Amino acid sequence: MSLLALLLKRTVNVSNQISKRKRLTPIAQQKKVLKKLLHQAAITQFGVYYHFDEILQSKNMFLEFKKRVPLHDYDLIAPWWQKAEAGEPDVTWPGKVKYFALSSGTSGSPSKHIPVTREMIKSMQKVGRKEVLVLDNYKFPAKIFDKQFLSVGGSTNLVYNGINYRGDLSGIQAKKQPRWFKPFFKPEKEITDIRDWETKLQKMVERAPKWDVGIIAGVPAWVQILIERIIQQYNLKHIHELWPDFQLYIHGGVSIEPYRKKLNSLFGRDVLLIDTYLASEGFIACQIHPDNRGMLLSTDSGIYYEFLPFNDDNFDPDGNLKDRFAKTLTLSQVELHKPYALILSTCAGAWRYLIGDVIKFVCLDPYEIIIDGRTKHFLSICGEHLSVDNMTMALKKACEIHYTNVNEFTVIGIPVENRHTHKWYLGTEDINLNKETFIKTLDEQLCMLNDDYATERKHALKDPQVEVLPTHVFHDFLAYIGKTGGQHKFPRVLKGKPLEQWNEYLAKYVYNTNDC
Repeated sequence: MSLLALLLKRTVNVSNQISKRKRLTPIAQQKKVLKKLLHQAAITQFGVYYHFDEILQSKNMFLEFKKRVPLHDYDLIAPWWQKAEAGEPDVTWPGKVKYFALSSGTSGSPSKHIPVTREMIKSMQKVGRKEVLVLDNYKFPAKIFDKQFLSVGGSTNLVYNGINYRGDLSGIQAKKQPRWFKPFFKPEKEITDIRDWETKLQKMVERAPKWDVGIIAGVPAWVQILIERIIQQYNLKHIHELWPDFQLYIHGGVSIEPYRKKLNSLFGRDVLLIDTYLASEGFIACQIHPDNRGMLLSTDSGIYYEFLPFNDDNFDPDGNLKDRFAKTLTLSQVELHKPYALILSTCAGAWRYLIGDVIKFVCLDPYEIIIDGRTKHFLSICGEHLSVDNMTMALKKACEIHYTNVNEFTVIGIPVENRHTHKWYLGTEDINLNKETFIKTLDEQLCMLNDDYATERKHALKDPQVEVLPTHVFHDFLAYIGKTGGQHKFPRVLKGKPLEQWNEYLAKYVYNTNDC
């Protein structure tokens, strides 16, 4: 048995022994986490400003914390983090922040810069070790520990500006990877450092026959593309002809469901899937049992959670928070199958921070969640994280360039040739609008605004489609579904039942037009 196998098996055995001991309940763990976070950050600029010392001395720490500290989105907390990024110590977390993860933003900036502290790296590693326990639940044969771990992620080549490092979270994690694990980790550093995805993928395809992969981790769209290219390059029927001991796929970032059927066709036999919830802000949850749909919420790893009901009382139609002091719930107050906007306070200096995700609890013993969507009307079919704000700004710029005006719009995601694309419906009275050149300009503007969209457009997202309609069609549709009036706005992203209604209405509209 290899060194990796021995170490992992030992971790499983030791962890199983620890798990049998009496541990704090998740509720008690969360209380302990919040108290520790407040205590550690009390000397920071943020902690002094919001009187963390007084919160700690109050009769009800939870209520006082909510009373004094407002809810933060990225735009509100960014000025604090920018001070830390400029090199100031003790801003929202003790000491200087050495790493910043780049993540697509929902505001006008192309990317959010999320602080990643030493404590957060340890937190992520702690949850990662818990994933090892999952392997025991899945009853894998021992030889999987002897195989290689293939990560299809971002560039590990971080940019150093003289103060701190910036780059993909995967790059930050790789920098802190244990030395003993590196021989088992694929691809090699000379490949993971490559920034251009097309070049990186080609290098991985070339190197693939030299690997003996047992586990793959990555976003479904990228994993699908890589496996397809390998199969095509070496004229294989399926990937198991090359990697016969490939048995586990760890996925996350987007739902696996749109990709499940295609991935199964690329596998030669059944591969077990484990869902994870790893964000730049922290490692939040992971699936712990093959029969459970939900992911176990990590309650003892330096993250304190609050849950804000995702409803019209708390959010406007565009997903914007209405009240910075809206009433949030603690873990002890949540209910099954209710949508909640997830709020984090972390050991990286995020405080009452809306991460932008909407989750639901599918089990309360243990606390297991699924990602239900985003607080804003996002399109994220394959990880492009395209927000309404991105869409609106890009559309505005495209209209300026083409000297036209688009009064209404909506966007849907559709499958195209084993990939996906966005279809735009534009409402305008400009009968001379050249939709081919307009959608090209719109696509270019979106690439400039959103880093993830630009990346996905090179591989997983096909060219966007467009249909131009008279503006009144959008207004008539609202009447058609009984939502006329100033309080109703046309949804900028259509999914589920609203999309079915839209397609139904368009069919009637086109039929009536042709009939005339």
